[in-house]
Amino acid sequence: MKISPIAQELNAIIKRGNPYLMEMFSKIGRRLFFPKGILSQSAEARQMAYDKFNGTIGIATENLSTMCLPTVMSFMNEEKLRPSDALTYASSFGVPGLRSHWRETLYEKNRSLKDNVLSLPVVTNGITHGISVFADMFLDPDDVVIFPDKMWGNNNLVMSVRGDAQIINYPMFTQSGGFNTDAFESTVREQADNNYKVVVFLNFPNNPTGYTINEAEADRITEILVKVAAEGTNVIAVTDDAYFGLNYEEGPIKESIFARLCGREPRLLAVKLDGATKEMFVWGLRVGFITFGTVVNGNVPAFYEALERKTAGNIRGTVSNASHLSQSIVLKTLLSPDYAKEREEKVAILKRRANRIKEILADPKYADAWNMYPFNSGYFMCLKLLTVDAEKLRVHLLEKYKVGLIATGQADIRIAFSSVDEKNLDDFFEFIYKGIKDLEGGAGA
Repeated sequence: MKISPIAQELNAIIKRGNPYLMEMFSKIGRRLFFPKGILSQSAEARQMAYDKFNGTIGIATENLSTMCLPTVMSFMNEEKLRPSDALTYASSFGVPGLRSHWRETLYEKNRSLKDNVLSLPVVTNGITHGISVFADMFLDPDDVVIFPDKMWGNNNLVMSVRGDAQIINYPMFTQSGGFNTDAFESTVREQADNNYKVVVFLNFPNNPTGYTINEAEADRITEILVKVAAEGTNVIAVTDDAYFGLNYEEGPIKESIFARLCGREPRLLAVKLDGATKEMFVWGLRVGFITFGTVVNGNVPAFYEALERKTAGNIRGTVSNASHLSQSIVLKTLLSPDYAKEREEKVAILKRRANRIKEILADPKYADAWNMYPFNSGYFMCLKLLTVDAEKLRVHLLEKYKVGLIATGQADIRIAFSSVDEKNLDDFFEFIYKGIKDLEGGAGA
């Protein structure tokens, strides 16, 4: 298929900055570009044309302001949120102020990034959309994507079912309960020996287990990926940081492993997927980000701008843009002097729940029913059932005790303690135990 001259121009800029990236792109990724059509002409008109004579963009205005229905705006505080901040189209790249501010927060939350130049984050319609954007840009059919065996099921739908990539799993935990770096290394090296490119997803805090690696585990993962890249395999390390900052113990790393991976090797591309969704407790606003970091030669800003334009081109060709209203709410919240304190209060609530769960599960009476997978962060924790089938237990608990949880495998169940108040946790786990005993005794069979 013929490649657009605009895409060829972007490819040339990226190739000058890091030629290995051209080997990492999918066929779609190499063809992607941001069109110099209506959007770019409208942008020029916003800068140069008189407002009263600007006939470029497909929205309606009235008396030089954004046209709106009073009923719609009645649900918003117009003193804080104007129609132009809420109802108009946002750029396919995202609201400029939000993109800039989010990058600033990345440096604040990950101090070791200070010597690395990153792309400006491109706004996605939530992190799931960010994964889809990444898959379009970097995955061809049969490309290898490496995950632990404890992974979010939607990754399979996005990358394997829709994208036809090959997902390879390794056991996440050792027998003693730490992250299985040996299995991780063995899997990465085996795939690197058989492929010119490997994609590794690193999701901490992990969904479904709620586990975040410690400093030694993070250093070892980084060492493995850097060495494999240095030995000649193209490595894309994607950090799914959906639950970033929700740590409840001293052991887990405080920064994203993205910070350790940026700028280490030309053949190593670090991709950060994160967002306001869980970090700011605004799930339905659907504001995510995709950010890139790698080794760049020459004109760094031009390199990242070309990469951002490809990313925005993908968004333009699918959902067009993320919600302007959602982005404006997120930006105004981030800039609020009350934001940090309010967020700390909510994180503290989740921390108390996590600690209470560990107290409850320390009761030896539960030892014959399940083992608890390690967890120290995030929204979830998992149990490995010792005597009954997870799906049978899920259905039985729902029907008899009106208790809801997720079966993630034949013996594993996931519990979102984020949605169970602390005062209800004792009863919650007691019902699970009762359900297991019911099934062991033949009830619900």
